[in-house]
Amino acid sequence: MKLSTFRIIAIFLGTLLLQTNAFAQFSNPFGPQKTVEQQRQEILKKNEDTLKQLYAIQPKAKELIERSAGYATFSNFGMKILIAGGGTGSGVVIPRDRAKPVYMNMAEVQAGLGLGIKSFQNIFVFQTQAAMNDFVNSGWTFGGQVTAAAKYENNGDAYQDAVVVAPGVLMYQLTDSGLAVEITGKGTKYYKNTDLNK
Repeated sequence: MKLSTFRIIAIFLGTLLLQTNAFAQFSNPFGPQKTVEQQRQEILKKNEDTLKQLYAIQPKAKELIERSAGYATFSNFGMKILIAGGGTGSGVVIPRDRAKPVYMNMAEVQAGLGLGIKSFQNIFVFQTQAAMNDFVNSGWTFGGQVTAAAKYENNGDAYQDAVVVAPGVLMYQLTDSGLAVEITGKGTKYYKNTDLNK
């Protein structure tokens, strides 16, 4: 039986309301009642949890990160309803030179038909100081619907699941099913969190 125009509009408005409520909940996961320091600590705790999860799945990642100029972890919540979608998240850059952590945000916008909710964690490994500085100070955009699949190898030693996403920048992506074989950027922008870096 075909749906009436009224029922189609009602379903659309209902899903739109669901999307609005979900983003209100996850775009500010710390809530207004938490202090800046509490927000920082939660991001650092999530950073530790993400690393543990990554090392459990891919032990070689630990060696790669320990030899790097620094690394970053980001946690994302995303949703796509009907014709558009997007997501927000937070993360931190940890320099190896014992400098202060740099707290950052991420945002993504995607288009296309679909209905779904997803969450994932991105881990960046910076091979050079310049690559890390550029990421932190200039912001960084992972192009729209780009899929990276070039695996990183060093002296013939393959670091399975580490993907080259920019000069001097490697990336892992954790999903509910484990490490992503191919990493999709979906027009993601990374930028400093001005409130948490004061």
